[in-house]
Amino acid sequence: MAQISNKTAVFATLAALALVIVAYCPRVNAQPTPAPEREQLLNGLTILYGNRAGDPNLLLKLRIKSGAAFDLAGKAGSMALLADAMFPESTTQEYVAEQLGGRLEVSTTYDSIDVTISGKSSDLERMVELLRSAILNVNLSAESVATLREARIKQLAEKSSNAETADRAVAARLFGSYPYGTPAQGTPETVAKIDRADLMLARERFLNAENATLAVVGGVEKPRLMRALRQLLGPWQKGDRIVPATFRQPGGVDDRVLLIDQPATNVEVRLAVRGLSRSDPDLMAASFLAHIANTRWQAAVPELATTSYVRVDSHALSGLIVFAAKVPPASAAKAIAAAKKVMTTLTESAPPESEMPGIVMSSQMPPPEMLLASAWLDAETYKLPAATSGGPGRVRPDDIRRVAGRLFGNSAPLAIVVLGSASELQTQLGYKIELRSVGTEPKPPITPAFPPKKP
Repeated sequence: MAQISNKTAVFATLAALALVIVAYCPRVNAQPTPAPEREQLLNGLTILYGNRAGDPNLLLKLRIKSGAAFDLAGKAGSMALLADAMFPESTTQEYVAEQLGGRLEVSTTYDSIDVTISGKSSDLERMVELLRSAILNVNLSAESVATLREARIKQLAEKSSNAETADRAVAARLFGSYPYGTPAQGTPETVAKIDRADLMLARERFLNAENATLAVVGGVEKPRLMRALRQLLGPWQKGDRIVPATFRQPGGVDDRVLLIDQPATNVEVRLAVRGLSRSDPDLMAASFLAHIANTRWQAAVPELATTSYVRVDSHALSGLIVFAAKVPPASAAKAIAAAKKVMTTLTESAPPESEMPGIVMSSQMPPPEMLLASAWLDAETYKLPAATSGGPGRVRPDDIRRVAGRLFGNSAPLAIVVLGSASELQTQLGYKIELRSVGTEPKPPITPAFPPKKP
């Protein structure tokens, strides 16, 4: 089975951060992102093309614009398992690396399935042929589905950790049955429930040409590219209709601290509020806000110096901001109180200019062609405005305070999760606690199938 790598998701995050800082830092003028040439095949597949004359390399990034948000209830991981079925053999990755001199990556998020293939420009037709085979010849036989399901269950079980359990619990606390309350990759329990019919339904509903966009960056001439795409991806069928991303909004949040009893040397602490969608104009300011919040949190609780972070997760319909840390049991209550105070102070006054973040440099930055393809696909997927050269100082301290009011105001639901030994934590966390054992999930309220008849 082709391993689903987290590198693409990491690269996307780093790319977004880099573009945010470069575009909005008061001390840097950003250059505009070059616009792609747009084409569309007769089957509705959108092509975003950028020629880099003389470049011997080529990158293809295909985005299916429906992701884990469309997993069936109780079967989280369905779309991730469908992505597994597109490249079920690990030998495909080896072929791309050894024969094409590139790499193959598949990632599933709440919003999409992304397939990235890189290689030499001279191998364009072979790269497109790999995409064609993955899309048009998805093997969903009973035997193949069983093999893929067992492999994914094993993969999820091996990477399970206390930190991941805490992350899942705080998301579920905040969103409930809303799609963002369940992990995009699924859990061993939810993946075990997925059967062949579920994947066949997902393929029929979402794996269609008009629900996809292909970004192409590299040294290949446009006539050759379009000829290969028409010949190899032209037979990809349209669907009956595109399923809209509409879901019932999440309800209220239990204000008790959820204490998950799990003996451990250190305690996992999570506080989360609902955040902003990927297309929200305040998303950049929220990223700055998270940086400032984490700096203040670490200053208030020295034990957090190397273990805490404040993460902004944004998706098509909503998102969340998570305060996360690993602390000694004696510091859990202190960390929670400090995080709450940081949220409050950020809503009360704008931070000084000296707290505004500077330019972020990382040795793990993806290559330029990956940044470019991701930027094009994000603009297409989330209907983002075209990048501009933009003047300095777009995000100012007053913007930070305003966005903090949106996110941390009095009416904002706050979810708090602590994972550690209940015997050590119950007393210091106070009486307003819900105690739960690891591996147990809250039972949903029972509702009648039909309303009772009136007398």
